Amino acid sequence: MAAIVALVLLTGCGPTGSAPSKTGSKAKMNMQEAADRADAILDETFAAIKPPVQWTHTYSMPGDCYVDRDRAVMTIISPKRRGSFLGVVERQWKAKGYKFITASENGLSAHFRTQDDFQMQVLIGINGQAHLSVTSPCVEKSEVAAPTSKPNGPDYSQQELPSPNVRSDFWSSSG
Repeated sequence: MAAIVALVLLTGCGPTGSAPSKTGSKAKMNMQEAADRADAILDETFAAIKPPVQWTHTYSMPGDCYVDRDRAVMTIISPKRRGSFLGVVERQWKAKGYKFITASENGLSAHFRTQDDFQMQVLIGINGQAHLSVTSPCVEKSEVAAPTSKPNGPDYSQQELPSPNVRSDFWSSSG
């Protein structure tokens, strides 16, 4: 998973694999407002996950004209529950009117887009760690503060992210 995050950071692309388009007009918001919108999308998504999972902020990266926000799930998602986890996230995003873009062949990631061109990705790594990312469209350049949402569990945003280490009777279940 660290390799995927590093690749995203090195290529300068958003988590969905493509940088937001710089063509056309910029959205009528600045980078901080875009970060706030991305955080709200993530907050709503995590609120819809039942039973709740523990999560932490990972990276928050402003680009040339866009913002990425990423959260890692610290609850172990067992192989038998990965499809259910993706289903919960996908149903939430579809209920909000977000457009499905693509899913990986192995079924462990999916990409969506909001009506205002925010791109979202949910990805489950081989160790059962889920990542949810939101990338804004191109917006006005501004300063961007760190996310204000309090992680549901320990905050690993300023250190190396460990493998998921929280067991859940539901999400970590092999039965």
